[in-house]
Amino acid sequence: MNSWLFPPQTREVQFDEKWNYIGKKEKNCDPDDPRDDDKGDDWDHTAIDPEHRLLLVVVPGERSAENCQKAVQEVHDRTAGKGAMLLTSDAYPAYATAIEEVYGEWVQPQRKPGPGRPPGPRLELPAGLVYATVCKKREKGRVVEVIKSVVFGMWCLLDCWLRRSAVSNTINTSFVERNNATDRRQNGRKQRKTYGFSRDKRMHDAATYFVSYSYNFCWPVRTLRVEREDGTWQRRTPAMAAGLSDHVWTLSEWLTLPAVHQK
Repeated sequence: MNSWLFPPQTREVQFDEKWNYIGKKEKNCDPDDPRDDDKGDDWDHTAIDPEHRLLLVVVPGERSAENCQKAVQEVHDRTAGKGAMLLTSDAYPAYATAIEEVYGEWVQPQRKPGPGRPPGPRLELPAGLVYATVCKKREKGRVVEVIKSVVFGMWCLLDCWLRRSAVSNTINTSFVERNNATDRRQNGRKQRKTYGFSRDKRMHDAATYFVSYSYNFCWPVRTLRVEREDGTWQRRTPAMAAGLSDHVWTLSEWLTLPAVHQK
């Protein structure tokens, strides 16, 4: 039984950051107290393949450009460096910088005949890559306007990606936001207004990785099921939909399967 194929059949990725905290909220931490060094606000930088509901990446830590860079780099590596994709996020500017640095390649344009300085090298992104953002403007806690923009790529290429998408007909981050809600429901440490929040950074990160990645292989998603020829329905996990697995894993199987390093 083949249970791990690589890479996933990903054509579309949505990025987002999910807030939680460890021990106490940031406003209650004392910067001069070493015991508060690992306490306070914590963010999950996540990347979702919306067509297959597959969680590609989770990077816990501070909401920072460095962690955005890690998330984008892991998406690049886990999709075998494929550059022809539709990428979307909120308007957090760190993603644009990270996408340029990870996917961009320096090229040297040919010098044109005639006088003048030779052109300098420039950073070029893959021809098929489109990066678009969703910016939500709020007043008194309510969304009053949604601004959609294309940061890299062309609108005509965006239209092509949206026509090919099995789930998206416009620029959106709804699938990664839905995964955020699923993660909060499965991981009691991240539920809002609860006494179950994490007290220890190491255990918090361990629970994040455990819940997030076991979801891919062990959690059948109702909207991913497919009808068999006999009229019954086959349950499918995100890993099955993305071509990474051929069955629903048990937690015991997922925990005990030896890890194999992919070169």
